[in-house]
Amino acid sequence: MASYAILGTGAVGGYYGGLLQKAGRDVHFLVRSDFDHLKAHGLRVDSPRGDFTLEKVNAYAGPEAMPRCDVAVVAWKSTENAHLAEVLPKVLKPAGTVLVLQNGLDPEREASAAVPEAEILSGLCFLCSRKAGPGWIRHLDYGAITLAAYSAKGPQGVTPGMRAVGDDLLAAGVEIRLHENWRAARWRKLVWNIPFNGLCALLSADTAQLLRDPPMRAQVAGLMDEVIAGAKLCGCPMPDNFRDRMLKDTDVMAPYEPSMKLDRDGRRPMELEAIYGRPLREIAEAGGSAPLIEALYAQLLLLERGT
Repeated sequence: MASYAILGTGAVGGYYGGLLQKAGRDVHFLVRSDFDHLKAHGLRVDSPRGDFTLEKVNAYAGPEAMPRCDVAVVAWKSTENAHLAEVLPKVLKPAGTVLVLQNGLDPEREASAAVPEAEILSGLCFLCSRKAGPGWIRHLDYGAITLAAYSAKGPQGVTPGMRAVGDDLLAAGVEIRLHENWRAARWRKLVWNIPFNGLCALLSADTAQLLRDPPMRAQVAGLMDEVIAGAKLCGCPMPDNFRDRMLKDTDVMAPYEPSMKLDRDGRRPMELEAIYGRPLREIAEAGGSAPLIEALYAQLLLLERGT
């Protein structure tokens, strides 16, 4: 049975790590501000799929105290990835697997550089979840993960490592999709993340507020179209109806404040480089432009500098 190190016990790591432990897996949580609370009270998850509390969790204040695990799940924000070079070698077994559950384009590169002998998996979460308090995760909707094997050389197909991690998550109640091309999977997730993360942070709005307002809905659609066109230029074309499908999926989900909006509210760094900077550079290198995305990126940079 594989053991799991969860790096970041917030809305993502707390939810999926909690499900893995609930399903009987050996799970170890790297915790920062909530360490004392988790040691004393455990982890609470409220979910429309069933509330649960793990009264005892393996919580650690630093990586030095953690056992080396078969799989390290990177669930903190990409703004923290400078710490991976220090943390991953301490918590991952030799030739282990790293599952990167982060937003943006190519956040895996830092994990790959930190443990070059490891198998790196891209994990694209379609999840509405937030941290409600110390050691308390509130899951609102969805929860599927798309898995893809990562390599700077390009698509790797479906690997045994992907299947093994996918089987553990499936046994924990997570819907799993296997994708043969990590870059294409990342671009698909950006179709949602680029408009909703940025606009919700900029306007202090949730997803439902944006989509109910016709001019804002049109702006969301325009941003999505630019991502899709940019992805095609970069060799990752999408189905013709992909934008409409994304809009419909968001229409029916619970009103949601994306992570960038919550980071803005909490005066924490936003994931601007991974979600905007890297995709814009790739589009430019492919000979294209994305004026709507560029304008949104510039506004978000100004907003962050004024924090």
